[in-house]
Amino acid sequence: MPTTDSSPRITHVSWGHLGIEPSSQDGTQSFKDAKLHPGGARTWDWNETGTSHTPGIQPADVEELLEHGASVVVLSRGMNKRLQVMPETLDRLDAAGVEAHVLPTEQAVEQYNELQAADEAVAGLFHSTC
Repeated sequence: MPTTDSSPRITHVSWGHLGIEPSSQDGTQSFKDAKLHPGGARTWDWNETGTSHTPGIQPADVEELLEHGASVVVLSRGMNKRLQVMPETLDRLDAAGVEAHVLPTEQAVEQYNELQAADEAVAGLFHSTC
């Protein structure tokens, strides 16, 4: 179900750590791998869909982002670009009319935060290591 909530802002990225602006007064949320979307953030557990570095991010990994009303999605490939993205994943986003950006993690964070600051319905998958 699409939401009109804004996407959370990324406050910090370093090897193995992604800091997300809190949605309440609880303080910054911290993740190793994260799924961000309009209205929230959570741990990106690769085991849920069987994701691995190769063949990479799968169509099933982006379904939740689409369900939350993303109009643009940022996919991070890891700090050293080891995480691949399946062509079918990009095809799925294209079929949904969603713009996709595939970048190394630090550049992905910059792109995501620019879109978030512009109040876009941005979502992303972020891998903070390799």
